[in-house]
Amino acid sequence: MSTRGSIDGLRSSAPLGEMLPAVFADDELAQRFVAGLDEVLAPILTVLDCLDSYFTPVLAPMDFTRWLGGWVGAETDGTEAEDRLRAAVSAAVYLHRVRGTRRGLSEAIRLAFGVEPEISESGGADWSARPLGPVPGECRPRLRVVLRLPDPTRADEHRLDSLVAAARPAHMPYTVQVTATERNPER
Repeated sequence: MSTRGSIDGLRSSAPLGEMLPAVFADDELAQRFVAGLDEVLAPILTVLDCLDSYFTPVLAPMDFTRWLGGWVGAETDGTEAEDRLRAAVSAAVYLHRVRGTRRGLSEAIRLAFGVEPEISESGGADWSARPLGPVPGECRPRLRVVLRLPDPTRADEHRLDSLVAAARPAHMPYTVQVTATERNPER
């Protein structure tokens, strides 16, 4: 594993030797001494020069993107491929805004599995100009999420259960099911 501080030949964006007073400009010992400091400071200055890129998930180094995912509360489990991890971190703030909604749940599952889920629920939203209008939806709350994957495993069902438990409305009882996609017979 490589770290950003171990890049051979990385030059400082602000060499200290050029900032010394004129009396040290021709002093070989002083120039060599600060050149050693430049080598130590170069990775730090490079990170600071590119700091905005570290907070852009598509540009950030992978280890930082994983850390950033934890920082912004992205729904990840550490096993995602690079493109899925970057997409989940990028969408985290949006998903927090729509958390607890059908759209938020659907988007969180799509980002985690790359497949659109089938969601059925009892709820509804409506308004009435008169008080005591009919209540929309069914009397008993329920949520059912079905996910069709090419090769489902028990881990997929556990991951889906964890994801739905975290992203559903808090009062809503739920069930999840992971099934295999129907394969078309070859012609």
